[in-house]
Amino acid sequence: MKSKSIILVVVLLLALDLLVWRTIILINPSDDLTIYFLSVGQGDSELVILPGGVKVLIDGGPNNEVLTDLAAILPQTDRYIDLVINSHPEIDHFLGLIDVLKNYRVGTFISNGREGTADSWQALVEVLKNSKIPAVSLAAGDRIRYRENYFDILSPDKNFINNKDLNDTSLVVLLKSQNLKALFVGDIGVKPEKYLAAKFDISADILKVGHHGSKYSSIADFLKAVSPKIAVTEVGKNTYGHPTKEVLDRLASIGAQIYRTDNNGTVKIVVAKDSSQIQVFKEK
Repeated sequence: MKSKSIILVVVLLLALDLLVWRTIILINPSDDLTIYFLSVGQGDSELVILPGGVKVLIDGGPNNEVLTDLAAILPQTDRYIDLVINSHPEIDHFLGLIDVLKNYRVGTFISNGREGTADSWQALVEVLKNSKIPAVSLAAGDRIRYRENYFDILSPDKNFINNKDLNDTSLVVLLKSQNLKALFVGDIGVKPEKYLAAKFDISADILKVGHHGSKYSSIADFLKAVSPKIAVTEVGKNTYGHPTKEVLDRLASIGAQIYRTDNNGTVKIVVAKDSSQIQVFKEK
């Protein structure tokens, strides 16, 4: 994959500009910020639709269920996703992206630069190559900007990118848009959580709960630093006990509204332009 460089700026600007003109001509884009926490089983996948219609897909879950969810959300004629971000190369986060890359036009693929160890990771790499989708590696300190919307990359830095545990290499992304902040943390564990809480202002209105509610994530100090109004755990049937009672209790203790994709299905969050009101819609 290409390393970060001015190529990132050029590629993103081209991809985003193309979408802007397409939406102006064909669609009346919404001024709302909309975030979908997709119900893809025991895995992560989030679709962010920025004001103006720019679409960012973070992770793709462990199967092709993501295609069903995207088809239910996007018009049949809309086969373009501006950015696809893979938090880290674990199957429950990237496997569904293979089918996404095959079935949608994608502006740019973003990752942390680590190679996956599963055979299916090479299948993803081949699809990127065959589809000629630009691939860019990002790390702490990088930023993606579209108009007044920002995705700030808080981790991994040099302390975590070469970690043997791929979970701790997860791209941690802080979205700032529409008077709202949302924190997407992949599967990070205790060490990155302590680091982030000590180094950054990670307060956020919405938290994508780390590692599906594993007891090895979401420590009390980290949750206190984030202090989310809404916490969403993406989880399916599993043998790990996710989400654990310990994590659910810690989330409740900070006053977060808790949603789970295994119980609630896809969770949709909407913030209207010039509003601080957060609307939450559950599939079930």
